[in-house]
Amino acid sequence: MKPVIIISTYPTKKSISKIANDLVKNKTVACVNISKISSIYSWKGKVEDTSEFLAIFKTITKNKKLLKKKIKETHPYDVPEIAELNVTSINRPYFTWLTESVN
Repeated sequence: MKPVIIISTYPTKKSISKIANDLVKNKTVACVNISKISSIYSWKGKVEDTSEFLAIFKTITKNKKLLKKKIKETHPYDVPEIAELNVTSINRPYFTWLTESVN
């Protein structure tokens, strides 16, 4: 069992808050960090400059497939970002908390 971090961006805080709460309640994730960010990106031939909300989902390997599925099913974007970050190091007390929170 390893820690997994999945990131995604959302258009509004409301669009991430419900799914984040559901995922924590259902013990799919231990935590979701949500931060307001500025994003500059190319979309349909134009350069966009918008505010978004970055969601950092924290879970373990056994839950990552379900987490990705839930993000895809509930995401408001046509092309949602669902990026898995490789965690090569994590402090033991935090990993213990993470594991206990999703079991």
